[in-house]
Amino acid sequence: METVILANGRFPYHKIPLGILKNAKQIVCCDGAAKNLIEFGLEPSIIIGDLDSLDIDIKEKHTDILIKIDDQETNDLTKAVNWCIANSINKVTILGATGKREDHAIGNISLLAEYTNKIKVKMISDYGEFIPITRTTVFESFEGQQVSLFSLNPETIINSENLKYPLSGYKLDAWWKGTLNESTAKQFTVRFDSGKIIVYKLFGG
Repeated sequence: METVILANGRFPYHKIPLGILKNAKQIVCCDGAAKNLIEFGLEPSIIIGDLDSLDIDIKEKHTDILIKIDDQETNDLTKAVNWCIANSINKVTILGATGKREDHAIGNISLLAEYTNKIKVKMISDYGEFIPITRTTVFESFEGQQVSLFSLNPETIINSENLKYPLSGYKLDAWWKGTLNESTAKQFTVRFDSGKIIVYKLFGG
């Protein structure tokens, strides 16, 4: 059981994110995501954001769990993550952060690299999971699993093990360069000395 942040993108429909949502210890909703969660049959633990897209009836019914933050320098997802950090939560899974506007999705995914210095975080969509890393990491996998890497620092030198298209002293200085790779074993390794990388693993089946 874990803390889930539900963003206001497309509500999950795949069994993996839905299973995480149903078994969450607590669900921190980003503003308008609360409506979708309630319609699904679950209750939010916290509703956070500028609350501008929250229905009045939800505001009236859930006044005790509303946290209004008007800061326009951060989006609601970041407000939710910061609330978790301030409340000594050290691990979160983000759901519902993709599936609608592509610019919002790209922004939310890139923010993972900012969060990872402060909290253990991953983002799960209906297709796979995004995991930010700041050091060499070994990932559980399976033969044939589709894998993509995105570097937030184009100068980061990357090496890999157990990927179909090996990275050896490689720089991901364009977003497409680390995409559409494939695991060849039950584990693969992304090796680097500095920088921030976001690893995407597609679900199997």
